Amino acid sequence: MDFTDSTEEAAFRAEANAFLSQHLQPKKGAAIRTGNYLQRAKAWQKVKAENRFAQITWPKEIGGRGGSPMQQVIWNQEESKFDAPTGPFAIGLGMCVPTVIAFGSDEHKQRYVQKALFGDEIWCQLFSEPAAGSDVAGLKTKAVKDGDDWVINGQKVWTSGAHYSDYGIVLVRTDPDVPKHKGLTMFIVDMKQEGVEIRPIHQASGGSEFNEVYFTDVRIADSDRLGEPGMGWKVALVTLMNERLAVGGSPGPDWAEIMDYARSSGSMSDAAFRAKLADWYVAAQGYKLTKFRTQTALSKGETPGPENSIGKVINANHLQDICNSAIEMQDHYGIISDKDHAPADAIFQESFMWAPGLRIAGGTDEILKNIIAERVLGLPQDVRVDKDKPFSAF
Repeated sequence: MDFTDSTEEAAFRAEANAFLSQHLQPKKGAAIRTGNYLQRAKAWQKVKAENRFAQITWPKEIGGRGGSPMQQVIWNQEESKFDAPTGPFAIGLGMCVPTVIAFGSDEHKQRYVQKALFGDEIWCQLFSEPAAGSDVAGLKTKAVKDGDDWVINGQKVWTSGAHYSDYGIVLVRTDPDVPKHKGLTMFIVDMKQEGVEIRPIHQASGGSEFNEVYFTDVRIADSDRLGEPGMGWKVALVTLMNERLAVGGSPGPDWAEIMDYARSSGSMSDAAFRAKLADWYVAAQGYKLTKFRTQTALSKGETPGPENSIGKVINANHLQDICNSAIEMQDHYGIISDKDHAPADAIFQESFMWAPGLRIAGGTDEILKNIIAERVLGLPQDVRVDKDKPFSAF
């Protein structure tokens, strides 16, 4: 593994850092989503796009930089050091629009890509359902062909950002009489059109970033289909691979932040805590070295494999454990979640409440462990009794 930047990579890192320093403030603690967060995010996205930093690897003809995957990694590393409001565009530009580019028509690309890149339109991903979470292929939302349109009825859930999104990619069942993975089709959907109802979900953390989305006789033109009818699972795999890579990291407090807090609170004298701190440090370093493997592959023009699933498994549990320990360290003050009064500006309380969600988003721990077991370690696949049976039989 090569841990150092090449001459070209070092030059790009310096360029990126200089640009970021000119437009943003260095990050201090967790990112704060104030009332004008969405407006700030759109403004920052436009600035990035105008200077070709929005999507480094995209071709220049569609607004990208035409750069290398390693340059994108470097940009992500440098941008994470600043108070960059990127949240509303992570799903659209990281998962949805790349799917449109891969499977959409030329008209789709001309209509949607530039507006998403410059922050004019926001996208969401509509996959999960009440009875189809990690088993996405078990979804029941259906689409029936009616002339040149498809009519969609059903429900999606846990859709991040649906309440402020303009468009989405939706995976539906178009043929129930074949095995579940073979009867799916993906479409582009206008989130503002008649028949689409969005209901925000109030979370334990106090936020409402997830949503239920109901479709009632929603008409979508066949021309807005991505891929052939019944081939939606292959299209979805492109989206899912991007999603699991995107949620691999965790933006919350890490071992360094809890160590800083422990020093100020006098907890470093606790031998049991110091042992946990050592475990967190070792895990963080192990993940760092694993990422170096990915970065080295990218720098050589290679495609990283399914071993990337390890990042989310490690980090989601890592964050939950760190936050739980920090709250216990605060004793009775740990129940205070008000940023103005809680220790460390309530960063541990806030992160503790949404950390369990990271163990579900983008595939549960169990799903990702199966991927690692089967595709990295070569272990036998799980038994699937429904593999060759029509979906309608269940």
